[in-house]
Amino acid sequence: MSETAAPGMNRRDLRTLTLAALGGALEYYDFIIFVFFATVIAQLFFPPDMPDWLRQLQTFGIFAAGYLARPLGGIIMAHFGDRVGRKRMFMLSVLLMAVPTLLMGVLPTYATLGILAPLLLLLLRILQGAAVGGEVPGAWVFVAEHAPRGRTGFAIGVLTAGLTFGIVLGSAIASWVNSIWSAPEVLDWAWRLPFLMGGVFGMLAVWLRRYLEETPVFEELRRRRELVQGLPLKLVLQGHRLAVFRVMLITWTLTAGIVVVILMTPALVQSQYGIPAAEAAQASTWATLSLTLGCVLYGMAVDRFGVSRVLLAGAMGLAIAAWGLYWILQHAVQHFTLAFAVGGLLVGVTGAIPSLMVNLFPARIRFSGISFAYNVAYAICGGLTPLAVSLWLRAGEPYAPVYYVAAACLAGVVAILLGRSMQSRILVTE
Repeated sequence: MSETAAPGMNRRDLRTLTLAALGGALEYYDFIIFVFFATVIAQLFFPPDMPDWLRQLQTFGIFAAGYLARPLGGIIMAHFGDRVGRKRMFMLSVLLMAVPTLLMGVLPTYATLGILAPLLLLLLRILQGAAVGGEVPGAWVFVAEHAPRGRTGFAIGVLTAGLTFGIVLGSAIASWVNSIWSAPEVLDWAWRLPFLMGGVFGMLAVWLRRYLEETPVFEELRRRRELVQGLPLKLVLQGHRLAVFRVMLITWTLTAGIVVVILMTPALVQSQYGIPAAEAAQASTWATLSLTLGCVLYGMAVDRFGVSRVLLAGAMGLAIAAWGLYWILQHAVQHFTLAFAVGGLLVGVTGAIPSLMVNLFPARIRFSGISFAYNVAYAICGGLTPLAVSLWLRAGEPYAPVYYVAAACLAGVVAILLGRSMQSRILVTE
C-alpha cells in the first residue's frame, strides 16, 4: 500500500497520540521550567556573598547537568524498553521527572541547609535529565510503532509539537507568576509554585499514560519470541554503526535549530542588538508557537513526500531561515518579531527528523539505538553549541549563528544522503 493511499487514524490511534503528546508537553514543562527561574535560584541556593556572575554560572551549570545526565538515563531506560516493553519505560520516565520537580518546589534553600542545598538541587536536576533522556526517544518510538502505516510522520510531528509546547507552557506560567506577584514575593515563596505545579502536571501525565497500550510492534516481537536477549546496546554498536553515525549527524541539525535559533536568539538580540527584554520574550513566544505548528506540518509532509525529500528541503529551509533572521536584525530590525516567527516555523523540520531515526534501526533494538545516538549527540552538541557560537560572536563575526546553523544543516544533508535507498522498518514484518 502506498503512503498516499494509507488509511487515516482511527479514534484509538488519535487517543494514543493525544495522550502521548499531552504527557510529553507536561513532562518537558517540568524539565524546562528551571531555566525561567534561574536568576531566582541563583540568589537562593548559593552564598549571598558570592559574586552574581559566579552564582549565575553555577546555576546554569546545574541546569546543564540535566543534559549531561541524558545519555545514561536514556541508555538504561532504552535497555529495558527493548526488553520488557515501551509502555513501562514511557510511564517510568514521566514519574522520574515529576518527583524531582515536586521536590524542587519544597527544597530548603542555602539559608537553611547551607552547601547541602545546591548539592540536593544538582541531584534532582540529574534525575530530571535521566528522565528526559528516556522520554524523548521513547516517545518517538512509542507513537511511531502505534501509528498506522503512512501516518508515522504525522504522529511523530504531533508528538514533537507536544514537547515544544511544554516550552510555551513554561514561559506562560513563568510570566504569570512574575506578573501576579512582586519580585520580593517571587523570591520569598512564589517561585516554588511553578515547580509544585510541575509535580502535579507530571502525576497527571502518569495517570493519563495508564490508559495507553503497549505498541503492536513490541507485542508482535513478544508473540514471536524475538525480543532481544543480552545487551541491546551491544548489538547496536556491533551491527549498526552507520545508523548511529547518521542519527548523531542529524541530531546536530536538530540541536542547531532548537538551541541556536529558538533558545539563544532571545538573549543574543538583547546583548547584540539592544532589543528590549519584553520584546524579545514576546517574539520568542511567537517563534515557539510557530515551531509547534511547524513540527506538525513537516510531519504531515513526511507522509506525503517521504522523509528524505522533506529533510533535504527542510535543512535548506532551516539554513535560509537562520540567515534571514540575522539579516533582518542587521538591516531591518523593526521586523524582528515577524522574522523570528517565520524562522520558528522553518525550525519545525525538527519534527520530521525523528521520522528518519525510527527507520534506521530494527524494532528489537530500535529504542536503544535511537536513545544512545541521539542522547550522546545532544549532550555534546547541546553543551558545546552555546559556547562555540558565543566565542565566534566575541571574535567579531555577527553572522556566527548563521554559519553554525548552516554547518549543522550540511551535516544533516550528509546523514540523509548516506542512506537514500533506506526502506521503512516500522513494521516487524518488513
